[in-house]
Amino acid sequence: MGVCCTWRTKRQTLSLGDEITHDDANYDGTGSRDKWQKTAPVGSFMPNGYSLYDVTGNVWEWCQDWYDSDRNTKVLRGGAWNRNTSYLRIAYRNHNSPQAWINSYGFRCVADVK
Repeated sequence: MGVCCTWRTKRQTLSLGDEITHDDANYDGTGSRDKWQKTAPVGSFMPNGYSLYDVTGNVWEWCQDWYDSDRNTKVLRGGAWNRNTSYLRIAYRNHNSPQAWINSYGFRCVADVK
């Protein structure tokens, strides 16, 4: 089973610049292509260099990784509809208990295509 926690590629960083806008992702507030107060439908924004949609913003994505050696919390990445752009950075890691149920958390189903 593969786990995907990858956001923008180098190619996209160069083409989009250093600033993410509401044309790129669903995050705090609305504007431009981002017209949703909460979650946006899948495919509302352009895919990244790996052809994955909505990996920045929309909902925090649960990752397989434990946040620390205590193994009490799991890593969440990508930011969400209710956070600003500082939480959308590739390096930013959020965390919570795997039992947490919050309306800005989600997961991504991944399958090998042959």
